[in-house]
Amino acid sequence: MTAYHLDKTDQKILSFLIKNARMPFLEIARECGISGAAIHQRVKKMETSGVIQGSRLIVKPGALGLSVCAFISVTLTENNRYKEVISALKSIPEIVECHFVTGRSSLLLKVYCFDNDHLMEIILNTIQNIPFIQSTDTMISLDESFERQIWVNEYKSTSFREPEADAE
Repeated sequence: MTAYHLDKTDQKILSFLIKNARMPFLEIARECGISGAAIHQRVKKMETSGVIQGSRLIVKPGALGLSVCAFISVTLTENNRYKEVISALKSIPEIVECHFVTGRSSLLLKVYCFDNDHLMEIILNTIQNIPFIQSTDTMISLDESFERQIWVNEYKSTSFREPEADAE
């Protein structure tokens, strides 16, 4: 994958697509002051370079009856076996995220379940039965305060670092 430099127009395009992945390219073009073909080319370049990894439909878990969100930290008996553990965890549909992390635990999982009994079943009879898992520690989310996609520079922010100018 080649490095891709995002200019202000690319950042503006991404900010629109992050807010609404279905926004028509012609509407984005009007907002950016360039042609629809230019938007299409820029988006294609960002896809090819790996900046954009696709788009997806986001379904709220609660709409499916998944009312319990939990974060489970997993401690392994042997950290060098994490790939085998991750392979087994991938087969559990309730696990929607898995991160290999620093700290006392090796993995951090995000899990959605129908209720606490369902969560207990997943922890005791599924996750803790995977070889090389030593222990788990579970935190239940009481409320999701906010959720968002990665942030893209929106023109005048000072918190987004500008690329350094080439030294001559």
